[in-house]
Amino acid sequence: MEKKRMIEQGKTALGIELGSTRIKAVLIDLKGTVLAVGIHDWENSFVDNIWTYSLEEIHAGVRDCYRSLKEVVKEVYGITLKKVGAIGVSAMMHGYMALDKDGNQIAPFQTWRNTNTQKSADELTELFSFNIPLRWSVAHLYQRILDGEEHVKNLDYVSTLSAYIHLKLTGKKVIGIGDAAGMFPIDSDTHDYDAKMVKKFDTLIEKYNYNWKLRDIFPKVLVAGEQAGILTKEGAEFLDSDGDLEAGIPMCPPEGDAGTGMTATNSVAPRTGNVSAGTSTFAMIVLEKRLSKVYREIDMVTTPTGFPCAMSHANNGTSDLNAWVGLFAEFSRLMEYETSTGELFQKLYTNSLNGDADCGGLLAYGYYSGENITMINEGRLAFLRTPESRFNLANFMKVHLYTSLGAVKIGLNILMEDEKVKVERIMGHGGFFKTEGVGQRYLAGAVGVPVTVMDTASEGGAWGIALLAGYMIDRQEGEKLEDYLETKIFKELSGKIIEPYPEDVAGFDEFMKHYKVGLEIEKTAINCMNW
Repeated sequence: MEKKRMIEQGKTALGIELGSTRIKAVLIDLKGTVLAVGIHDWENSFVDNIWTYSLEEIHAGVRDCYRSLKEVVKEVYGITLKKVGAIGVSAMMHGYMALDKDGNQIAPFQTWRNTNTQKSADELTELFSFNIPLRWSVAHLYQRILDGEEHVKNLDYVSTLSAYIHLKLTGKKVIGIGDAAGMFPIDSDTHDYDAKMVKKFDTLIEKYNYNWKLRDIFPKVLVAGEQAGILTKEGAEFLDSDGDLEAGIPMCPPEGDAGTGMTATNSVAPRTGNVSAGTSTFAMIVLEKRLSKVYREIDMVTTPTGFPCAMSHANNGTSDLNAWVGLFAEFSRLMEYETSTGELFQKLYTNSLNGDADCGGLLAYGYYSGENITMINEGRLAFLRTPESRFNLANFMKVHLYTSLGAVKIGLNILMEDEKVKVERIMGHGGFFKTEGVGQRYLAGAVGVPVTVMDTASEGGAWGIALLAGYMIDRQEGEKLEDYLETKIFKELSGKIIEPYPEDVAGFDEFMKHYKVGLEIEKTAINCMNW
């Protein structure tokens, strides 16, 4: 009854996150307790050599996800969801959403997964003396300029997916600083795009005679706690086609999945870090000081409040692993053995613990797309073994779990070994950690420090953006995000800590030797497999 009253009175926060394979809505109370969850499953498409989602898929997916949430609220609490205390939208970072002055899409949406921006990223990295990864929005923008695409002269707005949905709901062209840090380099002192680099970019493109400059077409940067507009009547109708949702709900700055991952794992203060492992895998370490030099393997981004943060971001995570589990599910059906996908994951993951620490000499690459950390610009999926490899089911699953962390491990080695970055705790979240004690143990072996997985880890970034919405309306004057999370949200939450096993550390190091050497096989596969 208490939860029902909170929902009826709007003493809640709603987070909606558009992930790679799932759109998720999480309704929470202002202590972070999950009240209801809505889900819409989807998948990106590879069209004309571009990883994309159509605008129709995006709109329909968000609406269906909200509809799913409404149905759960009705079923569990017997009420129709009409009001919410605050709303936040999050999505996959980076990419390229281009609109004209009438708000029409004028180029295909390009996701973070695209690696067709090598020339642009190289030139901008040299110009800025700052690493610009292939997936960043400014790399996409400049590549479109270099390619002479006709639509560029008509640009009025370039944004990420989260900022686009926020625009649909509020009419405001704004973005959270963490998501903005995946569009263009951020100055953590001014909490804005780096002014010197903006000037360099505008000077670089002067010769093209466009009628816009960078700040004209990029969203305004906001930090956590600031109000980013309200849900308009049109926005409410867009989200809830039944017309039940009330307009006027305050909205927090739209954020990327990195920022919501940091929030969902209480990793927004220096010396904290988190690893989000799912379709893509990335590690975030909040820094005490700047890195000594530019690394092409490391993104420099920010927390939702603007703290500098180093990111080791791998485009590829568990997609290939999921495909293999799907194959086992098909085999189960063939043998007329009824089992759920959840049971398959649980049994296969758990059985991998019986494998050799180094995966028995097996090797795998789940490169559905190019991988920026290893400088490979196309995807080829590979499983390899020698006649001497110990080929069994446990090692087969373990190598696919290990390789989901392989590229990220390369970036983390730069931070922890070369730069001597201090990390006191790593928090894990995402589907990789859903089977208790398996992915968590392997991550501890990979990073060599204790790894914590909270009971809320499976709620992921949708819960994180809901927390940021709650922070906006529930914080005390001057209360920092890290203090708010520590005292009001995570104080009562439980989780499990796993210390690194020495044999896992040694085994993962041995696997990584094979992983690095085997990258030449990946490059050869790209050259040979063109059918």
